[in-house]
Amino acid sequence: MPPTTMPTLEWNDALSLDLPSMDDTHREFITLLALVEEATDATIAQHWCDLIDHTEAHFGQEDRWMAATCFATGNCHTTQHRVVLDTLREASRLVASGEHGPALLRKLTTELGEWFAQHAQSMDAALALHLRRVGYDPVTGALRMPEALPEALIEGCGSGACSTPA
Repeated sequence: MPPTTMPTLEWNDALSLDLPSMDDTHREFITLLALVEEATDATIAQHWCDLIDHTEAHFGQEDRWMAATCFATGNCHTTQHRVVLDTLREASRLVASGEHGPALLRKLTTELGEWFAQHAQSMDAALALHLRRVGYDPVTGALRMPEALPEALIEGCGSGACSTPA
């Protein structure tokens, strides 16, 4: 039986990063997250799989943008993507094997919504700012200002608080 509460996360202006490609993907993520929350016990596993499929493409897209604009492959943003996807996949495996029931997915959905809001407003916001600063077009992959790329690879998430000092 699905909960009768409001979705953990709803799209709002605070999540908008002024980068349409990223914002559209984030809206879709939030919609899929809500479908998991609203799902019945009989349908939650399929909605979870749909969320995983979206998240693989979503994170892969951001990881490609980072690679194209001088983020190191081991940066903390990419690492968070890997950890979250591993967690989503493992939860799916545990439910499919019968080791856990739908309650696990419901709990993780709440935690995922909380994590995502923080991630979008910090790491994704820093990435969106970086992409705008270097003139990167996420749709075409064109780089209008290659001279604005950093001289060294970005090791952190791109924010001043996380980047490795030079």
